[in-house]
Amino acid sequence: MEERAAAPDAPLHFPCGVAPALGVALEIAPGILWQRLPLPSGQTVNAWALRDGDGWTVVDCGMSNEPALEVWRRLLSPAGPLEGRPVRRVIGTHLHADHVGMAGWLCAEFDGELWMTRSEYLQASLLQARSGGLMSASELSFYARAGWDAAALGALQPMGRHMAPLPTRYRRIRDGECVRIGDDDWQVLVGSGHSTEHACLYCPARGLLLSGDQVLPSISSNVSVWPSEPGANPMQDWLASLAMLRRVVPDDVLVLPAHHDPFRGLHGRLAQLERKRHRALDRLRDALEQADRRAVDCFETLFGRKEFASVFVQQLATGEAVAYLHYLVDRGEAVVHEDVHGIAWYRDAAQALPGSAER
Repeated sequence: MEERAAAPDAPLHFPCGVAPALGVALEIAPGILWQRLPLPSGQTVNAWALRDGDGWTVVDCGMSNEPALEVWRRLLSPAGPLEGRPVRRVIGTHLHADHVGMAGWLCAEFDGELWMTRSEYLQASLLQARSGGLMSASELSFYARAGWDAAALGALQPMGRHMAPLPTRYRRIRDGECVRIGDDDWQVLVGSGHSTEHACLYCPARGLLLSGDQVLPSISSNVSVWPSEPGANPMQDWLASLAMLRRVVPDDVLVLPAHHDPFRGLHGRLAQLERKRHRALDRLRDALEQADRRAVDCFETLFGRKEFASVFVQQLATGEAVAYLHYLVDRGEAVVHEDVHGIAWYRDAAQALPGSAER
């Protein structure tokens, strides 16, 4: 779940001034424009336009909806900040619709290329193909196993909405690859946890990090187990990815995130994100010592509330609760067993019965 974080121990620095209005761009470094696209929630997602020869490379591009399309038309008009120049390439940091929802439209409009890591492109294509269909039996079983009731299960819908049809071909990017954009070299840094193969772009010469959702200044990205990979341990992947960024990227870079403002103070923010997860894990350990719990029973312990505004947010909370639980199970600190109804119950490993069938 994306939750607003507590104030950081070391303050972040926001050096780029007031965020641009919709349809307007702010040049935060020579040849790099900060733009924002509207989301149905009333919030926004950042899109970054990097001058690339006679055109632009766009990193992330917003959800596919009429308000976002109108904003893109203003940005791309001859009188707009992109000066009517073509979008030669769209780089999607990861599969979520607020990052690649408009990629198909932009690529079709300018005969441009979509660049993504392989698993993100394939997963985005699969989700889009299933959009508007029915939930599969395995998906329903995943949430029933977590403790959802019949009413909540009946309201579930497949993900993948708000995406224009993706191009049927793409250019794969890989961890460690150097991508030339204009006169600059950008290193691809692949992390995991929020998604399976999330690409950040780091330009050492200019001290810039395009972080996508891997590092955000004021919210923590959702880290979830999903029905497509029900045995995953994304929390372990997430923490390892934060440690990788600390090793590879210096503290003094200007971070250009997918949501909210650019900031400085990367290492302090990474440490804060790690502390937030470990504190939640400590609370969960204490709760499991007191009683066996389903994933839905962990909401208040982890997020401070039992109910959520929508079924979609409850999906995010469920996936993240399972991610925390799987982290403890894989470390041997918790065990899980299914009752006669197929619901998973988790308990402290020290309280498990010797010789039981618990994992």
